Order: sequence, then structure tokens, then C-alpha cells
Amino acid sequence: MSDAGSDPQPFELAASAERQHAPATLRNREPIAEQLRTILPDRGLILEIASGSGEHAVYLAGQFPTLDWRPTDMSDAALASIAAWRAENGRSNVLPPLRLDLTDTDWPVGQADAIFCANMTHIAPWEATEGLFGGAGRVLARGCPMVIYGPFIEADVPTSPSNLAFDENLKARNRLWGLRDVAALDDLALANGLSRQARVAMPANNLLLVYRRK
Repeated sequence: MSDAGSDPQPFELAASAERQHAPATLRNREPIAEQLRTILPDRGLILEIASGSGEHAVYLAGQFPTLDWRPTDMSDAALASIAAWRAENGRSNVLPPLRLDLTDTDWPVGQADAIFCANMTHIAPWEATEGLFGGAGRVLARGCPMVIYGPFIEADVPTSPSNLAFDENLKARNRLWGLRDVAALDDLALANGLSRQARVAMPANNLLLVYRRK
């Protein structure tokens, strides 16, 4: 089963009322970091979209100490959790979290050297994914990457039974949610000045997709 869908509640309270814990991050953070080593620049600003609990931000910032990591989210609970994990972790290269609504064309960050987004596209309306690619086209310079991680559907690759069940569960919870077709993401990329450079099969039936600004 997709790691994003293997827990009935993706977040749970951690050691404090502010810090939330997403169990999937403990399972996927090391494979993600391994792939990012060949993708991210040596220095610069990484803009994380839909940072959720903030655990990816503090872990990945520790794995890439020469990069500044800017977490974002639109949820008050998520922003509080990110701030709490940042305070508890104490890493100087984790910047304060910012509120970012993907459906708003006025992003609080005007430039980034890379974008990272994990487990967002399937638990948000399609308009959020459209906003993600639109924003990437605005804030990334030529050659800069956007990395998207999560479960997806591909026309030429059989979807695992667990991901099909996860997709049905998502749509039952919210008709605007569901696993996205990689071909539709590729079309969004081309419409916003990006192109897909890599598709990496990840554990638990997930993919890591790498797009670059043309």
C-alpha cells in the first residue's frame, strides 16, 4: 500500500500539542533523501510545498546542511507543527514556515533553487496541483528542479491493488481527491515551462517525479 495511505490518520500528536507526527515520514524519508542527493543543487533555497507536520523539512535539512529549507503550508495546525519541530530540532538551515495557498498566484517566495512536494497532489483538489506547476514556472530559474513524491496512476503501468483501494478511499472521503495521472502532470508541466526529466520507482508503490524548468 502507498505509504501515504497506510495510516487511517496521516497525522497524530507527538510529544507536544503543537508537534504532529506523520508515521509515513519515518518510512520514506531515507529513500527520498537518497534520490535527492543526485537532484538538488549544492547550495541554494529549497522551497517545500505542503510541508504537513514539518518532519520532512527538519530531516532533509539535516541531510543537506548547505541548503536552506523553506517549509510552507496553508493549514494553521501544520504551520504550528512545523514551527514546533523547527524549534525542537534547532537546525539553522530550516527557515521559518510560511503560509502558502497553491490556488493563490501571489506566492510568499519569489525565487527558489528547487521545489520539493511530497504526498500532496492526491489529498487536495486538482486546482492545487495546477497551482503547484504554475508557481514552479514562476519561481524556478532555467534548469532548476521540482521533485514530486507520492502515489500516482500511469496509463502504461498497472496500478497496484493497494493504490486502487487507496484511490477509492480518497474519493469516498472527498470527491475532489484521488490519485493523479502522471500524463496529466506532464501536460501541466509543459504548459508552465517545465518538462519531466525522471521517473523513479520508490518503495510502497510510490513514485518520485523530477521536473525541470526549461
